[in-house]
Amino acid sequence: MSEALVFHFDVDGDNFTSAGQASVQVKKDLRQLGLPTDIIRRISIAMYEGEINMVIHANGGTADVLVYEDAIEIILEDHGPGIADIDKAMQEGYSTASDTIRSLGFGAGMGLPNMKRYTDSMDIKTKLGVGTTITMRIELA
Repeated sequence: MSEALVFHFDVDGDNFTSAGQASVQVKKDLRQLGLPTDIIRRISIAMYEGEINMVIHANGGTADVLVYEDAIEIILEDHGPGIADIDKAMQEGYSTASDTIRSLGFGAGMGLPNMKRYTDSMDIKTKLGVGTTITMRIELA
């Protein structure tokens, strides 16, 4: 694999006003690179869902988007509580979001399922009390 073009973002925790800014910026950056609209849409959705999860559950984190000739990788890393049960968390509608978060219109339990749906592969590494790293890949060929 050739060297990647890297976009790095810090995701501010507990700040719903700025949540989604990284996915909006990536969308603009990828348009400038001339990537296909459907690829940009998939990346934007997956990133947005990841950003929201970091704000809701992990007090923020980082998002890195690596653009290769044949694929794009999104690496989301946080130092939150970790995911206790990945299989459960991957079920549509399952959520550990508080009632307050739900009253804001977030926490419907679609974040991880949508991240998986809109990417070609997704790997979750998590450790309770330490944090979570999610790596997603979208093939360009």
